[in-house]
Order: sequence, then C-alpha cells, then structure tokens
Amino acid sequence: MPQMSPLSWLTLFFIFSFTLMIFNIKNYFCFFYPLNLNSKNLNIKQIKMNWKW
Repeated sequence: MPQMSPLSWLTLFFIFSFTLMIFNIKNYFCFFYPLNLNSKNLNIKQIKMNWKW
C-alpha cells in the first residue's frame, strides 16, 4: 500500500496493540456493578441437598 509507506509495519502493530490494550483496560476497570444498599440481610443462605442414588 503506497499510502502507508512512511510507516513501519512494526510501528503499526504496536499502535494497534496499544490501542487494544487501552480499550480493554478501560472496559475492565470502568465497569461498576450496581450496589444493592436496600437489602439489609447480608447472610448467605445455604441450600442443603440430599442426593439419593
């Protein structure tokens, strides 16, 4: 491609890799789970199952 002749393919690879990493880091760390502050019951209920073979 003559339009890309000044760029090296290694430089282009690094630019795209860096962009992909930044995008993934942004999506991973900027996601917030909604806090459920209305429920005051914080006990974990365990369901016990008796398996009969």
